Amino acid sequence: MGKRKTLSLLLLTVLLVLSGCSSVTQPLPETSRSAASDDLNTSRFLRITNEEPDTADPQCTEKFYDIALNVFDRLVETRADENGTCYFAPSLADSWEISADGLVYTFHLHEGVTFSNGSPLTSSDVEYTILRGLTHPDSMLTDIFIFIDGAEAVMSGSTEKLAGFTRISDLDFSLTLSEPYAAFLAILSIPAASILDAETTRGAADRFGTDPEVTVGTGPFRFQKWNTGSDIVLTANPVCWSGRPECDGIIINFMVDAEAKRILFEEGKLDILDLENLGNEAEYFIRGDIYQEQLCHGRRIGLSYIALNNSVKPLDDVRVRKALQLSLDREKLLTGVYSNRGLLEQGIYPHGLIGFNPELPEIPYDPKTAAALLAEAGYPKGFDLDVCVDEESTAFDHEILKLASSMWEKIGIRAHIRVLKKAEFAERRRSGGLVCYASKYSVDYNDPDAIIYTFFGSPEDTRSRSICYPREDILRRVSDACSIVDEEERLREYRELERIIVQEDCAWIPLFSNEHYFIVNKRVRNFRVSWNGWTDTQYRDVTIHEETKGTEELSST
Repeated sequence: MGKRKTLSLLLLTVLLVLSGCSSVTQPLPETSRSAASDDLNTSRFLRITNEEPDTADPQCTEKFYDIALNVFDRLVETRADENGTCYFAPSLADSWEISADGLVYTFHLHEGVTFSNGSPLTSSDVEYTILRGLTHPDSMLTDIFIFIDGAEAVMSGSTEKLAGFTRISDLDFSLTLSEPYAAFLAILSIPAASILDAETTRGAADRFGTDPEVTVGTGPFRFQKWNTGSDIVLTANPVCWSGRPECDGIIINFMVDAEAKRILFEEGKLDILDLENLGNEAEYFIRGDIYQEQLCHGRRIGLSYIALNNSVKPLDDVRVRKALQLSLDREKLLTGVYSNRGLLEQGIYPHGLIGFNPELPEIPYDPKTAAALLAEAGYPKGFDLDVCVDEESTAFDHEILKLASSMWEKIGIRAHIRVLKKAEFAERRRSGGLVCYASKYSVDYNDPDAIIYTFFGSPEDTRSRSICYPREDILRRVSDACSIVDEEERLREYRELERIIVQEDCAWIPLFSNEHYFIVNKRVRNFRVSWNGWTDTQYRDVTIHEETKGTEELSST
């Protein structure tokens, strides 16, 4: 896969390094109490919180998906059934065919779809979306569409015509890849691949993504207003092709302080609150008796892990890395840090991800064997180990390292936890300069490629994660696996690579996948946690029941 580039910039699958709860409650700015549109009755609007984005352009953001998921649609969507099993569902594309060689994807658009401004969806809008994603200077999409034949020529400016796009009719088109890429359908379902209205978006220029009037999509909500420093307002799209949403709109309040969020929810001024990064404030809801019936949770397709730098002594010795694995009581870590809210993971692909291997052998807790391995490697008295953590990471990440350090100490490994500023942590990790660290990773698209390639797809990728895995033969196999057309053969290869990397070479330490918890107002019905644990989610089916009172307005009506 010579043209393969890293997908790490576009994965929602990100390091969760947001700060935990603050010890000081920050007063809410007055604008956040009353900034939403005065001419809207917001009693049936969902009230949520998020950080203020720099843009609502789905192609130019890698972390703010509320607009993309609710104002826009994709060709296909990833859905999860009641058992958590994911599948690819039709969306703007009613159906598609994939050629036997895995190179040609032919799509058939749903008839009668219009954007919220009344403009009809055609295959020309899809072509424009792809071209813009390849050429916009702030695009996060180049690593998705690079697989399409002729993409590099478009990116270089040598042509404005994408060779791999064939318009068959207003509702039918095909995409021809330069080489097979088995995860191509999966990545077309991510928020960044939202389909844009060519005429409006082209005319909007730099206003697209900041001016609601020209930021239009086909989704269940319209982008109504952006009150800088306060909130974003979405309203129901009554002409949505897939039906009007169940609630009248969404108010996204800009807020980061954990304690302030907790207080607002208790005052009835928030409807849905993500507990992922609230630290002790989350435990107040999860462990307390008051809100048990209002908790909503679901599986996060991702995992916590401890990264080991395979290029640094003594971690360059597989016996030492194995000792670090075996000396961790991971079940005790899950119980002690997360009150057993999750599942132990044995490899790279967590529960719920395509390619998950339930038959992968368990990594046992065996400190006796771990100590023997250290002695065999020449470290009978152990050694000193620098373990780094981002100062803005969650309180849970810090607690994991503290407990892990106490376990390693029992076999003589003296771990020294170094708290680094966010920028220094990121730079040292990118350069391969971290020796050991703990983090989380979640996926944006459901395919094993979404995680194994990010960490082990090339020498550059594994170095940028400070794993520095040295086996170039395995790195090449990881890169090549995504082009295997036969699905059974592809998954067999991915599972074998997982076994070698994690259990044979002990290149990193998998810990567990977590349940993702939200606290939900009693007036809200039909909220479901996203299949991959995104904070940002789709709200088209969420309903508000007026008979459940006791909530105040965040905004004037």
